[in-house]
Amino acid sequence: MSSGTETIVHVVRHGEVHNPEKILYGRRPGYYLSDLGVRMAGAVADFLAPRDLTYIVSSPLERAVQTAEPIAAKFGMDVDIDDRLLESTNYFEGMRVSVGDGALRSPRHWPVLWNPFKPSWGEPYLEIAHRMFDALLAAREAAEGHEAAVVSHQLPIWTLRRYAQKERLWHDPRKRECSLASVTSFRFAGSSLIGVKYAEPAGHLIKLSPTAKDAKGA
Repeated sequence: MSSGTETIVHVVRHGEVHNPEKILYGRRPGYYLSDLGVRMAGAVADFLAPRDLTYIVSSPLERAVQTAEPIAAKFGMDVDIDDRLLESTNYFEGMRVSVGDGALRSPRHWPVLWNPFKPSWGEPYLEIAHRMFDALLAAREAAEGHEAAVVSHQLPIWTLRRYAQKERLWHDPRKRECSLASVTSFRFAGSSLIGVKYAEPAGHLIKLSPTAKDAKGA
């Protein structure tokens, strides 16, 4: 095990989003937390309240900033913004992609689905991994010897975790362990990653969400 000052970076997925059109909203502006999503953000803030947070940073998208704000309020801090924490780009942004009634049924979209390993329909997994890992290390440095909260999005967080754990980056989206308002905590000794833990402080609220299943793929 590596020696050095211990630092923990808690990477948080945003809460449920108000999305009555049920589209893949991606990087589109104007998508905010639902009322339930606000409660989820509060549950994350309560979960992190006993921790030694000295730094809070978020993706610039509204739903992420809204999730970060109650955490920051607990600690009397401002929320920094890091563009590296953005949602990944996706060809299907703005479309419905749910099974049975979405854009995936249309043959005109099939040419972008030729390579699931890159993937061909969006930002390459390796590019996501590199920018997210750089953001993780920046947060570790900013909170060295203490703890940080980083708010991002499902695919970037899951890609970061797989990259950090030296696992292959392509995967089945249905098997991601990164639910709404979840917390994936990266523990460092010095600059060396020595452990990853996962928690769902809003798990009891996810059961109340009629869109939680759809949100897993958002």
